[in-house]
Amino acid sequence: MTELDEIDRALLRALARDARQGAGALGRSVGLSQPAAWRRIKRLQEAGIIKGRRLLLDREKLGFGVTVFLGVKLATKGRVSLDDFERAVSAIPEVQTVEHVLGLYDYRLRVVARDIPDFERVLRRRIMTLPGVGDVEANVLLSEERRPGPL
Repeated sequence: MTELDEIDRALLRALARDARQGAGALGRSVGLSQPAAWRRIKRLQEAGIIKGRRLLLDREKLGFGVTVFLGVKLATKGRVSLDDFERAVSAIPEVQTVEHVLGLYDYRLRVVARDIPDFERVLRRRIMTLPGVGDVEANVLLSEERRPGPL
C-alpha cells in the first residue's frame, strides 16, 4: 500500500474538486512546483490511487429524465449464471452501473431512460430477457443530493 502524506491528500482533494487542473495549478495550490506536483500525481496514478478522470454529463439535458434502481435476484445461482448475467447486462447502454451485492437481491442496477414508457421498454425487452433473471424490484429516483468530497 502506498503511504500518503498531507501533500498527497491535498492533491487528491484538489483533483476531486476539479480534475481538469493541470500540474502547475495543482502545485501552486499545495505549495509545490509544477514538476514536483506532476511527479506526485504520476506516482499516485501508477499506484492505482488515481484511476482516471471522468467527464460528468447532465442526463436530463441529454434527454434521460428517469433514473431507476433495480434490485435483481437471479433465478439460478452459480459462477456460470453470474458471469452470463454480468456480461449480458453490461452490454445494455441504459444500464449505467452494475453492482453485485449481498442481501435480498444479487445485483443492483442503475438504469437511465427518457421517460417511464422508455424504462418499461428497457425492462421488458432487455432486462427481463437476460439469462438467469428471477425477481426484480424497481425504485424510481425522485431526487439526488451529492455531497462531493474526498474519501
